Amino acid sequence: MNLIKYIRDIPDFPKKGIVFKDITPLLLNGVAYKYLIEQFYNRYRKKNIDIVVGIEARGFILGSSLATRLGCGFVPIRKKDKLPYSVHQKTYSLEYGTDTIEIHKDAIKHNNNVLIVDDVLATGGTVKAAIDLVNISSCNLIECCFMIELKFLNGLKKIKEENVEHFSLLQF
Repeated sequence: MNLIKYIRDIPDFPKKGIVFKDITPLLLNGVAYKYLIEQFYNRYRKKNIDIVVGIEARGFILGSSLATRLGCGFVPIRKKDKLPYSVHQKTYSLEYGTDTIEIHKDAIKHNNNVLIVDDVLATGGTVKAAIDLVNISSCNLIECCFMIELKFLNGLKKIKEENVEHFSLLQF
């Protein structure tokens, strides 16, 4: 199935000069969405994943569906001040400032097999911060998984610096 036909380009969003890759048409199509999750499931079904970590916000959609399919737990990484319990946090740089993400301190146990999921790998700043948060627990970070990789933004470089495997289903 050609999933690219379900990705809509939105010019000048969120600011002029950016072409946003909108995945909502894919999410709307039950057949395409099921196919997407099955592609991820087939990749990870024999990896003994204990926890799928989804990065806010669209990583929640993909990650929770995949965790359900794999029969494992799901952990959200959220923006600052959105989680109600004791957290680890990581501040990282964006092209226009900084942002902070958090994870509950008790979310991942030592030696859990963990998969990080997000919709898009762009510059890599968010996933690098997520890797740092997940690694605090001394878990086994199996891979970082993305629906889309925007290759021209070189986000993969930050993942490779961490010696973490990655998988992207679609590349632009």
